[in-house]
Amino acid sequence: MTRKVVDCRRFPSETNCSLTISGEEEEVLRAAGEHAASVHGHENTPELREQIRGMLEDEKVSA
Repeated sequence: MTRKVVDCRRFPSETNCSLTISGEEEEVLRAAGEHAASVHGHENTPELREQIRGMLEDEKVSA
């Protein structure tokens, strides 16, 4: 299974957040939703998690 990554640096925010979250897709969605709510003030809703799902990228494995 390919690990997924979401990186706050790719999205503008007032906090200039630099957090990157990686793991299995559902783990990343759960953690990113919680992070978006606690740090960025978003409501952790199914709609937010679907938006995050659209931002996920495959983790690049370095050789």
